[in-house]
Amino acid sequence: MGEELNKKIVTATKWSSVTEIAAKLVAPVTTMLLARILTPDAFGVLVTVMMVISFAEIFTDAGFQKFLIQHEFESDEELYQSTNVAFWTNFVFSLLIWGLIIIFSQPIANLVGSPNESTEIAVAGCCIPLAAFSSIQMALYKRGFDFKTLFYVRIVGVLIPLFVTVPLALYFRNCWALILGVIAQNFSNALLLTLKSPWKPNRFYSFAKLKEMFSFSMWLTVELFSFWLISYLDFFFVGKLFSPYHLGLYRTSRTIVEQANSLVTSATTPVLYSSLSRLQNNIEDFKQLFFKFQKLVGLLIIPTGTLLFLFKDFIISLLLGVQWMEAAYFFGLWAFFSALTIVFSQYCSFVYLSLGRPKLSILVHIIHILFLLPSIYISAGYGFDFFCEVRAFMRLHLILVNLIVMYILIKISFLQMLRNVFPAILGTIVFSLMIMFLPKADSIIENILYIILAYIVYLTVVVGFKTERELLVNLVAKLMKPW
Repeated sequence: MGEELNKKIVTATKWSSVTEIAAKLVAPVTTMLLARILTPDAFGVLVTVMMVISFAEIFTDAGFQKFLIQHEFESDEELYQSTNVAFWTNFVFSLLIWGLIIIFSQPIANLVGSPNESTEIAVAGCCIPLAAFSSIQMALYKRGFDFKTLFYVRIVGVLIPLFVTVPLALYFRNCWALILGVIAQNFSNALLLTLKSPWKPNRFYSFAKLKEMFSFSMWLTVELFSFWLISYLDFFFVGKLFSPYHLGLYRTSRTIVEQANSLVTSATTPVLYSSLSRLQNNIEDFKQLFFKFQKLVGLLIIPTGTLLFLFKDFIISLLLGVQWMEAAYFFGLWAFFSALTIVFSQYCSFVYLSLGRPKLSILVHIIHILFLLPSIYISAGYGFDFFCEVRAFMRLHLILVNLIVMYILIKISFLQMLRNVFPAILGTIVFSLMIMFLPKADSIIENILYIILAYIVYLTVVVGFKTERELLVNLVAKLMKPW
């Protein structure tokens, strides 16, 4: 791996990490405030609305963002020409789709199980053209490892829920506060990224270039659609077969877990994808970088996911209040299995995409959906709790499918991955056994002390391994260097 690329990766990871740390200092405060102002029903409505919007955005983006990051261009002129084609295609399609959503808002609301929310769906559709403005610029920043600019944009977006959504929640006391907050975030991203971007839209357009791009990005669109199905199938069933209250519990539990995990994943995933894409023609350096990221992520994610499970009741009561305690069990399960999925499955998709083989990711998703769909449909008939259990355990199936594909087609085995993160697994097992034999914590202070003790025990085990010790020392040293 070239020294220049390595420096870019380190700097990009620094800025991406700082972004997520800053975001996570604000996001829990916002969540705590909103959870105490609004009911789970309001969050359930937001899930339904965003399910529709995210589905529409799959087809407006058409995979162009990932294409611009992954593809090797011969010159900046070719890059900017492709960027212009991607932008205008995205923007025109986003306006058309928003118009269709407005026209058919009532049938769409009926389809997703929220017949009274057609107006909310129509209004929230403005996020689609706003996202079209920002997604292409964001791709250029990620391609160029310019995560410093993305840091400033993200910070403004993170502050919007605190200074816009919370006051709106105090005024409206319903789902409109959440919807308007999401619109404000999208507007902020579109405005700031467009103003700061070195590339600006112009009148250039080429149908020949669109055809060239679409031959690749078409499969990325299918990949995004299959990922959307995996992400939202369960939301659809909860919304249709249970109630907005249960959908709010379900969505909020997953959101908290994703916010906790994104402290690591959002800081590393964009950098990993951009970096692997630049190494797609050097398979040895490619694999070395993949294992390095997997080891680092495993060291951080595996203990965190396990602690979220072990202290699920304490965390839910602290963040959301006692009225949300019904969500604690699913929250814990989702946190634990999410940690395993991130380490052994999620990054596999970026391996396929960065090698220009999105069909592999589609294959994995289709196989998983064929098992997931009947599993969640049948389990829903046995009640909400059983449904939640089955959905969480089905994440193991996604891991299994990815491991098989990685071994057969990419020549990376599960044993290699397991050895790579074994110290993290061992350290997690040790502190988990310790917590099981400690007296039950009854107060906030005791729970916090137990969590701190668990991390101390974990680090003690991990630094006993030479590779992990050197990795952590080098990481700290690089983070402390001037930027």
